[in-house]
Order: sequence, then structure tokens, then C-alpha cells
Amino acid sequence: MPATEITVTSLGKVGDKELLVPTGKQGTVFAHVQDWLTVKLKTKTSVKDISTFVLVKGIKQWAVYEERAGSKTVRTVFKIT
Repeated sequence: MPATEITVTSLGKVGDKELLVPTGKQGTVFAHVQDWLTVKLKTKTSVKDISTFVLVKGIKQWAVYEERAGSKTVRTVFKIT
């Protein structure tokens, strides 16, 4: 299933989940999310799947990963089609 990296903005919380809204900017397209994960694992970057803790408005299937980059936390959101 193809996965497209998208840019999102947080709008706060809905219940116990964070609501993310796509801004319209799309990034890299992968044949599968696993392709992106494989690159991260080869570079020994630790990523955590936080898809169950967020909602992405207007998208039926998504995957969200979180990683540490120095002192910052970087979230990568994929739209799965």
C-alpha cells in the first residue's frame, strides 16, 4: 500500500487523542511505510509508532512515527492509500 509523507498541524486534543490536520503539502511517496522504516533502522535511528494516539482529519488510513533529533521530537505522518 503506497504511503505519502504529509505535513500536518496540531489542533489540540479530542478526547485522549491529538487532532492533526493536513496542511496540503505532500512529501515523498513510498511503495510502503516499511521502506521508510527500513532506512531508519539501517541508520540506527530509533522510531516509535504513535498512530493510536492521534487522529488525522480527513484521512481514513494513516501512520505516525516519532523520533528524537537532538533535543527535538520529530513526527513523521504518512497518508496510506
